[in-house]
Amino acid sequence: MNPFRQKNKQAGELIKTVCFIRPILRGRDIKRYSYEFAELYIITTFPSLKIDIEQYPAVKQHLQGFGYDRLKQTGDHGARKKTNNEWFETQDSISYMDDFYKQKIMYPNMTKFLPFYLDDRNFMQNDKSFMITGENLYFLTAFLNSSLFKFCFIDNFPELQGGTRELRKIFLDKIPVLQVNQETESLFKSLVIQMQQLTFSGADTKQFAKEIDLIIFDIYKLTDEERNKIGFIEIQ
Repeated sequence: MNPFRQKNKQAGELIKTVCFIRPILRGRDIKRYSYEFAELYIITTFPSLKIDIEQYPAVKQHLQGFGYDRLKQTGDHGARKKTNNEWFETQDSISYMDDFYKQKIMYPNMTKFLPFYLDDRNFMQNDKSFMITGENLYFLTAFLNSSLFKFCFIDNFPELQGGTRELRKIFLDKIPVLQVNQETESLFKSLVIQMQQLTFSGADTKQFAKEIDLIIFDIYKLTDEERNKIGFIEIQ
């Protein structure tokens, strides 16, 4: 084969492959307004994508390195549970796959710190974390990271060993949140972006977090007594 054509073919395969080799965050990687990327990736060969593995020889070769008998989905001894999926595909069809590519709030399923991160980088996530999609996510991110949220709702989540809380969807769904207008959402967009930049830079964000708390107190029209009682809550 012409070397130039071979090089172009390899480059084309790489570009196609990158589309379904995605960075992933685990629950433990999610921090308050940020994350710590562990350099982990997932090969998203979801059945819903209807991938022709023959079009991706490098990926096929990599997966075959684990052994076909381990990857096949037949339910045989040593194999994965029985499904109708191909040997190279994930067990779950992930019908909600498109949600990973939306702006979303990510948070761990079990944590003592109650961290929430607003993701615009299309991270995948494992079963140790959850996501929230929808409207007014900048305000919601700030609210969920706020002292008001911690003070009022931390006991809504069951406490496990060592002070860890379980942030299951069934508990989070019960949290009432104010509906805000577009002007307020725009304000919090600026605040959250600035907070995330400060956090990723390693700066001390405590004072800025207090300022965000005060704005949220104003939106909820808290009295001075209520503000003083809540104070600033930082779970360490």
